[in-house]
Amino acid sequence: MFDRMRALVLRWMRVPAEPEPPLGAPGSVRTFRAGRNFYYVRLARWIFTQIGAALGIAFSVFFIAQLREGFDAARAAASAVPPSANAAAASAAPTATPPTEGEPTPKKKKRTRRSGEERFREIARRLPPWSMDVIAVIELLTIAGFLAQLPFTLAAVRLDWELRWYIVTDRSLRIRAGLWSLQESTMSFANLQQVEVMQGPLQRLLGIADVRVQSAGGGGGEVKGHEHHDSLHTGVFHGVDNASEIRDLILDRLRHFRAAGLGDPDDHHAAPAAEPSATATTGGGADALAAAQEVLAEARALRQALS
Repeated sequence: MFDRMRALVLRWMRVPAEPEPPLGAPGSVRTFRAGRNFYYVRLARWIFTQIGAALGIAFSVFFIAQLREGFDAARAAASAVPPSANAAAASAAPTATPPTEGEPTPKKKKRTRRSGEERFREIARRLPPWSMDVIAVIELLTIAGFLAQLPFTLAAVRLDWELRWYIVTDRSLRIRAGLWSLQESTMSFANLQQVEVMQGPLQRLLGIADVRVQSAGGGGGEVKGHEHHDSLHTGVFHGVDNASEIRDLILDRLRHFRAAGLGDPDDHHAAPAAEPSATATTGGGADALAAAQEVLAEARALRQALS
């Protein structure tokens, strides 16, 4: 079921199943993927997010139920007492006199509560009867939307893990990740400056780490916690379970690349033709001179024969 959905999504999003390897010898291509514990971390984050959303929806359902109950009670009380009776009672109410000395002051809390109830009753009387039905429909649509997004967001978490590719050759490396926004970066060993392994406490517990490579002119990325915001000159192998192997492989191939003096593979400069040196013409030896004289003599004889 999931494989069929994955193939459909990749075909619809026009995402190639596998990236093309970068420039390098075909036999030197090494492919790495994010570890399974990296997927479990993303899955746990998704689970906690959905639990938080479900608790928020449950609280809103309880609050709306209490609001509806108070709304119905306020409308029933407002309809039982006509507005003319309320006006007459308000006009006939005695005016408050200041308390005499020795008498306890009246509590204002009950008056505030009574005025709040009256205000809520007035709002309930003015609202149309179908207002709570609209709120109930919005509540049902929210619950339906929450349940409908569960399989899609879960599949997105799985595809985000599966679509992470890290490819290393003898001359360059390529990092590809993303589903909605596909990101693919290629870095040449000619510009590579730094390779480091980053591992937080949770990553150490799960046995995964991040390998960060930085090229010349990349500048330090802004660090927030244990996550680095990648710049145009920075690439990160997120959540790999063999970070030391990847780091040693990159450093070893970088050392061989610089020892060979290959330069940047994207720069194609024509080598200037070598000029003959004076030592090459004068230090050829007697044998070379004799051979040249013999060839010259044969050429002259052939020319005389043809003429």
